[in-house]
Amino acid sequence: MKDWQELRHELAEKRKKIEEGGGAKAREKQVAQGKNTARHRLELLLDPGSFIELNTFVKHRSTDLGMAEKETPGEGVITGYGTIGGRLVYVFAQDFTVAGGSLGEMHARKICSCMDLAAKTGAPLIGLNDSGGARIQEGIDALHGYGEIFRRNTLNSGVLPQISVILGPCAGGAVYSPAITDFIFMTRDTSQMFITGPQVIKAVTGESISPEALGGGTAHNSISGVAHFIARDEEDCLNQVRRLVGYLPANNLEKAPMTQAAPPQPADFSRLVPANPNQAYDIRDLITAVVDGDSFLEVQALFAPNAVVGFARLQGRSVGLIANQPNHLAGCLDINASDKIARFLRFCDSFNLPVVTFVDVPGYLPGVQQEHSGIIRHGAKILFAYSEASVPMVTVILRKAYGGAYVALGSKSLGADIVLAWPTAEVAVMGPEGAVNIIFRHDLAQASDPDSRRQELVQEYRDNFANPYVAAGRGLVDEVIEPEDTRAHLINALTILAGKKEKKPAKKHGNIPL
Repeated sequence: MKDWQELRHELAEKRKKIEEGGGAKAREKQVAQGKNTARHRLELLLDPGSFIELNTFVKHRSTDLGMAEKETPGEGVITGYGTIGGRLVYVFAQDFTVAGGSLGEMHARKICSCMDLAAKTGAPLIGLNDSGGARIQEGIDALHGYGEIFRRNTLNSGVLPQISVILGPCAGGAVYSPAITDFIFMTRDTSQMFITGPQVIKAVTGESISPEALGGGTAHNSISGVAHFIARDEEDCLNQVRRLVGYLPANNLEKAPMTQAAPPQPADFSRLVPANPNQAYDIRDLITAVVDGDSFLEVQALFAPNAVVGFARLQGRSVGLIANQPNHLAGCLDINASDKIARFLRFCDSFNLPVVTFVDVPGYLPGVQQEHSGIIRHGAKILFAYSEASVPMVTVILRKAYGGAYVALGSKSLGADIVLAWPTAEVAVMGPEGAVNIIFRHDLAQASDPDSRRQELVQEYRDNFANPYVAAGRGLVDEVIEPEDTRAHLINALTILAGKKEKKPAKKHGNIPL
């Protein structure tokens, strides 16, 4: 019988072998490609010394295709828990140095066990993905493992914040777990996501394309909208993940942590937002002038830039921000912007984050391409998301708020709790110029000086309709405010709405227009 010293030595040796992963050569190759090892990634992500590993000694039981003799230390994935900013998170990190990080039955079981613990204890789940895909030797067992992960992603959606970090290849069926999660992070040079790789595409279509152009970080952040954040390297990426977690509650039954408020830098609001409704500006300048100093974290910054969404703090309270971006497509709502806004809003509503909306929108983007691609279906997602939301919602109308886009973006009609407007706000069915051209087309055609007459009618329309006071007179705008008072009004509104309770009709779930 072994004594305690022998038993401890055996445990230490087994643990050391697993911690070495695929061995020194494999680790060197990983680093040479600009990638960190799985264990070093965990050190960068989590608070120092906080990681506790689980299921360390799990191993596969496959005997087919040479697997009986094949060792896969840790089954190619490290699972456990730790803290970020002192708060509990669960994490798994695929280890590409072990069988290419391929997912087999027991690899999947380790991930599922980690997910189940996260669900039981109500803590965020973070996955560090770096895998060549399904372990071919394990066949249907590997595919079943993916399905088990997908199902847990879905059941935990809206219950736990789920974050995916792509730090290498993520191909085939493996992409669908990150796609179901709430946020995807990618690096600029070493991350790839695709259903079918370049080789398959070339074999089928004859087209040659690089992995980066097909599914790299830039492509998925700016073109497809699959990813939400892009980083220059892994360290930057994992620091971004740490920052995001700081805005989020641990689960859907808790509130996000409060922080010490930092005042914004002084700003001249008359310069930030021009009174001329046709003059462009960067809405992010206004956002940073209103929220707590250095607290704005933009989400999907490169995708659908005509809309801006992200997290910030107001007097230390985490909030979700939605805004039109007048310096891109005049801030119109198109298909991609609609998807971007609706999904972000639904995340905020799932996790008790108040939503502040800044409106400066001329309408939905017109055109045959938009119509044929489904702007009606996609645009309806915003209407559905706002109508369904039960978190505190405060809207600020800055300038243009026209037609259906006015209704869609956090109007009283859809359930906004408080709607504020600047004196520059124009709330109307459409812009004065377009309205005059339609309503008074016969008058203008008969006028001796059509241009002069048009200017008179436009000014008359603007005075009578395109201003905040008609909407305020109907109670659809709660208050017309000075721009400089925006921050104070938002803080006050969120304070009184902190205890908001709203009962929605009992139902299994709605049927959002997908």
